[in-house]
Amino acid sequence: MSLAAIFLASLAVCWAMLFFLIPRLKREGVVGKDVNKEGRPAVAEMGGIAVVAGLSAGVLLAIILHTFNGLAFNITYILAALATTLALTVMGLVDDLIRIPQALKAFLPLLAAVPLVAVKAAGSTSMAIPFIGTVEFGVLYMVLIIPVGVAVASNLTNMLAGFNGLEAGMGSVIMLFMAALAFIYGSTEMLVLYVPLLGALLAFLWFNWYPAKVFPGDVATLTIGAVLASGVIIGNMESAGALMLLLFVADFFIKLCNRFPSSNWWGELRNGKLYPVAGKVRGLAQLVMKLAGGISEQRLVLVLIAAQFLVSLSVFLVFAHL
Repeated sequence: MSLAAIFLASLAVCWAMLFFLIPRLKREGVVGKDVNKEGRPAVAEMGGIAVVAGLSAGVLLAIILHTFNGLAFNITYILAALATTLALTVMGLVDDLIRIPQALKAFLPLLAAVPLVAVKAAGSTSMAIPFIGTVEFGVLYMVLIIPVGVAVASNLTNMLAGFNGLEAGMGSVIMLFMAALAFIYGSTEMLVLYVPLLGALLAFLWFNWYPAKVFPGDVATLTIGAVLASGVIIGNMESAGALMLLLFVADFFIKLCNRFPSSNWWGELRNGKLYPVAGKVRGLAQLVMKLAGGISEQRLVLVLIAAQFLVSLSVFLVFAHL
């Protein structure tokens, strides 16, 4: 019952806030161009603020239930994870407004991981790796693996984006399966993070689905990666979290080969279908366009969400039987 209440609170807060935010963002000119549509219409930007509000509402409700209703979890871990996540949220807000240089954007999440480093200093410094077993990393876990894990996860989820429903759709699938793993392993701390973000992302998806009324912005994409990383770190399931991001890793390497393009990563719209701009593949989404010989934006997003579902299901099945 507690988890259901947390889920519904997060969903309701995000949903209600979007009704408030969307018209005001457009009125104030906080908009982005929907580059995959004819005429590139202006759409409200930075809607991820509502996702963070929903997430925060769910976590705060969990803390209330912990205090007054006996919901048992390590509150220190949750506060550390929330501090790391909100630090990256602020970074996302700043980036949406004034654009942080890419090198600095890669470095700042390392600092945001400090709260997690602090609480894990007195906890486990080992990682469970499938088919290998538990590996003890000692101090290396705290000074390298945690900061790098947070930085990599948040930057990866920030890169595979830009299509209606993609970020929230893939994020929802990841949160669903990670919450299922957390339930099996009895990690309430992970559930307290993943369940509210799942609720918030599903509410956001309603407004972000094709044709989108609002874009998430970096504030949401960075938050998804931060919550995923924070949860697996405090729940000692780092390997599962890493494997959940396989599609994002593939997108990273394609973009790396193209020197991380800041333009032409979208689709060229012809007769209702998207094609790689100038026929060149610059990211995973454009690879799908090329392999499909042109594809509508809705189907492109559904293909990538379905691929994430298969990846997440595979990870779930592996770790559920360890």
